[in-house]
Amino acid sequence: MSILRRSIGLVAPFALLSLGACGNAETDSVQVGYRGTGMEQNYDHGDLKKQFAQVKIPTPLPPAGESPPGPLPWKNVQVLNDISVGEFNRTMVAMSTWVAGTGNCAYCHNVANFALDTLPTGKPIYTKLVARRMLQMTRQINGQYSQHVKYTGVTCYTCHLGKPLPNGLWFYSSQTDYLRHYLDRDGARVISQQIAPSNVNRSSVKQTEWTYALMISQSKSLGVNCTYCHNSRQFASWKEAPPTRVTAYHGILMLRDVNQNYLSPLQPVYPSMRLGSQGDAPKAQCVTCHNGVYKPLYGAQMVKDYPALWGRPDWNGVPFKGVGTMVVDTASKAPAGIVTTVKKSAALPAASTTGVPVGGSASGTR
Repeated sequence: MSILRRSIGLVAPFALLSLGACGNAETDSVQVGYRGTGMEQNYDHGDLKKQFAQVKIPTPLPPAGESPPGPLPWKNVQVLNDISVGEFNRTMVAMSTWVAGTGNCAYCHNVANFALDTLPTGKPIYTKLVARRMLQMTRQINGQYSQHVKYTGVTCYTCHLGKPLPNGLWFYSSQTDYLRHYLDRDGARVISQQIAPSNVNRSSVKQTEWTYALMISQSKSLGVNCTYCHNSRQFASWKEAPPTRVTAYHGILMLRDVNQNYLSPLQPVYPSMRLGSQGDAPKAQCVTCHNGVYKPLYGAQMVKDYPALWGRPDWNGVPFKGVGTMVVDTASKAPAGIVTTVKKSAALPAASTTGVPVGGSASGTR
């Protein structure tokens, strides 16, 4: 039970009911919904121990101290320009560890002139342009999607896990057509309210296939079963579903924002080797962050040690310390001073019955 208490934390206290004493001592069953409906999660202690052993959380760097924010002594700092010099330096070091390997500044920078966005040959450094946009995305997620990330938040390491490329990136193909739910498709619906098909009644066997593929991928991405988000007696009912279904819904909204406004528009920035067979940029899905567990990194709050990534002036009731007060644009609710380097793509490819985008790949400008 001690492993369960440390690792789960996914249901309200009143919904937690351990039935481990009634069955295998190595398995805990947690009831997450109405009794008698099969709404329970089963956890194997041995599997949990193996999964915990694989989670490697980088040790936080020493805090930067109580130095005031900016002005920074460097040129061409477009995102992290509202933090102190010390916080800026430790954030850069942490990012290199999370993505490119400790001390590998050359992964994103022209080490002869860090202010440039180009190599000595004049070729753009795509990794720097992408990293800049990913910083904006991280702040957007932490600042605007608390309904999904709560106070755990995300850092570069959440997805990258110390590697240049995260897991679960996808591109346009007939095999990944169901993943366009995270990009430009309507909500997942398979229940037909009429007998005959029509322009209004679009439910079909193909839609059912896509929806089941989507649900199975979400289940595997989080390492849970259907009752983590649904009541098995009435899958379509929101009223009878666990609260986790609402959390998952906000995650879908977050992924659509991330894919439409941050990842897809980077298509013209990437070299051809980073694009899909149809020339589209890599996009994210649930497994990109979750990597098989219900909470990324089992809920490790890495971002609490890196206020440059918070995205809002108050995090978990604790004001910024040593970073100053971030100015917030009340109209957009987004931190001021963030410069967008990539505009939203002009038009996303239209959906087709074959899963092949119509009209080419997403495009945008830097």
